[in-house]
Amino acid sequence: MAATRTRARGGKHRDPSPGSTWSAGDKRGWFRRYWWVFLAVPLVFVGLLLGLFAYMYARTPVPAAPALAQTTRVYDRHGKLLTSLHASVNRTEITFAQMPLSLRDAVIAIEDKNFYHEGGVSFSGIARAAWENVTHREITQGGSTITQQYVKLVYTGSQRTISRKITEAIIAMKIDKRYTKDQILERYLNTVYFGHGAYGAQAAAETYWGIPASRLSVLQSATLAGLITAPGLYDPTLNPTAATNRRNQVLQDMAEQGYISANDAIQLQSKPMRVHDRSVISPSASPYFTQYVSEALQNRFGYQETFTGGLKVTTSLDLGMQRDAEQAVQAHLASPTDPAVALVAIDPRTGQIRAMVGGRNFDKNKYNYATTAHRQAGSAFKPFTLVAALEDGIGLDSVWNGPPTITIPDPDCYTNGAPWQPSNFADESAGTMNLVDATAHSVNTIFAQLVAKVGPSAVVNVAHRMGIRSPLQAVCSITLGSQAVTPIDMADAYATFASNGVHHAPQPVASVLSSSGQSLFKAPARGQQVVESNNAELATYAMQHVVTEGTGTAAAIGRPVAGKTGTAENFVDAWFCGYTPQLAACVWMGYPKTETKSMYNIDGFGEIVGGSVPALIWHDFMAKATASMPVMNFPTPSFSGYDNNPGGSVPPSPKPTHSPSPTPSPSPSPSPSPSPTGSPTPSPTVSEVVFRRMPLLL
Repeated sequence: MAATRTRARGGKHRDPSPGSTWSAGDKRGWFRRYWWVFLAVPLVFVGLLLGLFAYMYARTPVPAAPALAQTTRVYDRHGKLLTSLHASVNRTEITFAQMPLSLRDAVIAIEDKNFYHEGGVSFSGIARAAWENVTHREITQGGSTITQQYVKLVYTGSQRTISRKITEAIIAMKIDKRYTKDQILERYLNTVYFGHGAYGAQAAAETYWGIPASRLSVLQSATLAGLITAPGLYDPTLNPTAATNRRNQVLQDMAEQGYISANDAIQLQSKPMRVHDRSVISPSASPYFTQYVSEALQNRFGYQETFTGGLKVTTSLDLGMQRDAEQAVQAHLASPTDPAVALVAIDPRTGQIRAMVGGRNFDKNKYNYATTAHRQAGSAFKPFTLVAALEDGIGLDSVWNGPPTITIPDPDCYTNGAPWQPSNFADESAGTMNLVDATAHSVNTIFAQLVAKVGPSAVVNVAHRMGIRSPLQAVCSITLGSQAVTPIDMADAYATFASNGVHHAPQPVASVLSSSGQSLFKAPARGQQVVESNNAELATYAMQHVVTEGTGTAAAIGRPVAGKTGTAENFVDAWFCGYTPQLAACVWMGYPKTETKSMYNIDGFGEIVGGSVPALIWHDFMAKATASMPVMNFPTPSFSGYDNNPGGSVPPSPKPTHSPSPTPSPSPSPSPSPSPTGSPTPSPTVSEVVFRRMPLLL
C-alpha cells in the first residue's frame, strides 16, 4: 500500500491520462529547454543555402560570349551603301561613344534606374519579384537589372526556372566585376531586340528612322527605350497609340530622375509618333548585282558568315555607271511588252564589274539574265574565230570571197550528215574582201571558210581562254554564234580584247573586311596573258571598223571604240559587245523564257539586230560612263609575219595600206557609212540591209 501511494504522489512519474493536456507551465519549460532549435534550424537552412550558393558561384564560370549575329554591309567602290545582308537578325555593333546620351538615359530610366548605383543583381528587386511570384503562385516577375537582362540575352536564355535564375544572378554578379557599367550598357544596347528584326540600337535607328544611332533625338530614344520590354505590343508602326503612351511614360521617368526637365518632358509628350514608313523603304540599289554579290559571298564564306558575320563588303560596282546603264535601258525599252535585256560593264584592266543590269524589273522577275541566261551570240562570236585565224598565222590582209551561200565540204563541218551550207543574210552577195572588211560587215560565208580552215576546236579554245565559261561544242557553226553563252561571259571575253589579250576573271567584290576590321579578301589585280598581245590588237583593229563603217555605227561615241554586233537566226537574240581601252560592255536583248520568239517593231525598228537597239543602249551607257575618262587610242598592231595568201583565200591583189587606227566620228552616226577602202566593195549584209529599210533613230 505504501508503495502504491508513493507512486501516486510522485507527479513526474504519473502516467498522463488519455485526455490530459499541457499546461502553460509545461510549454514554457519545454521552450526554455529547446529554444535553440528554433534558432538553429533557420540558421542551418540559411547556411546550407549560402553554402550551396557559394558552391554554385565557385563552380559557375562566365562562358565566353558567343559571337552575335551582325548585318553585312555591301558598298559600291566609292563607299556608297548598296544593301544590307542579314538573316532574321539585323544587327550592327557600335561603340559606346556612338550611342547618344539620350538613349542611354532613356533605357536606364525605364529599365533599371539604379543601374549605376547597384551591383549586377538587385536583391530588393528580387525580393519584390519573389513576393509577386508567391502571391500569384507562378513566376510572373523577374526583378532583373540591365546586367541580368544582358546575361539572359547572351548566356542563359529566358526559361522561367529557379535554376536558370540562380545561374543568371551568379553570372551577372561576376560580369559586374569584370566589366565597367559603361561596357555592360554598350553590350546590352548592341544586343537587345527592338522589333522588326532589328537587334541593337544601330539597326533599330536605321529600321525606324533611316538614320544611325548617333543621330537619335530624345524623342526617338524614348521610343526605342519603350520598345525593349515588349517590342510587339509597343510597335510604333502597328500600334502607334500604345507606342506613344509607352514613350510618354519613358519621358516622364526621365524627368522624374533628372535626365530632362519637366517642361521638356511635357513638350515632347505632345509630339505625334513618327517613324519611317516601312512600306516605302528604298530597295537595294542595283538588286541584280547585289544578288550576284550575295551568291559570291556565300560561295566563299558560307551562308552563316555572309548573313550573320557583320562583313564590310566593298564591291566593284560604280553606282554612277549603274544608274547610267539603267537609264540607257529604260530610254529604249520602256514598254512592259518589250524584250528582256542585260548589260554588263567590266574594267578590262582589273576585271572588276562596274555595272550590271540583269533585267528590267527585279520586283517582277528576279531572274538575272546577265549571269544566267544562256543565249545564242550570233556574229558577236566571230572575233574568237578571227583570233584563232591570227594564231594560225592568217593575216588580216588575206582576201576572201563571200558568196551568198557556200558549201563547206570539210567533214568536221557536216550538219545532219551533209556538207554545211551557211548563207549571208537574204542571200545577198558580200563580194570579195579582206578580213577587216569581212569583220566590219559580218560576212557569214567568209567566216564559215575561216572556221573550216582553223578548225572549230581552235575557236572553242580561244573563247574559253578569253573568258567564255559556258560549255561549247566544237562545231563549225560556232563561228556564227550557234552556241549559247551568257552576257557576263561575253563581257569578260571582250574585256580581254580591251586589255590586249590579258584575261582578268570578272570580279564583283573588291575587298571584304570582318566585323573587327580584319582583311578577309582582296581582289587580285594581276591577270593572265591568254592571247598574244599583237593578235588581240589586230582583232581590235578589225573591230574598230565595225563601229566606224560597218554594222555597229550606232555605237560610235566620239572616241576610239571597238566592238561587234550579233544577231541570232530569226531575230530571237541581238547583241552588241564593245570596248574602249578603259571599259568593256556587252548588251543582250531577247524575249525571256523562249528562244524562238522573234523581235520586231521595237523602239522604231522593224527587225531587231545587234546594230539597232543593243548598239544604241551600249552607246547611251558608254557615252556617259566614259565622259570623265581621258580619250585613249588603242595600240597600233604589227601586220607583218602573217600569211596573206592562205589556202582557201583569193589570190593576192595589191597590198592595202593601213592607217594606225580608224578615226572615230565626233558623234554617233546611225546611218550606214561608205564602204571601206583597201578591198573590193562588199555587198550589203544583214545589218546594212535592215538599216536601209529602217533608219536608225538616236
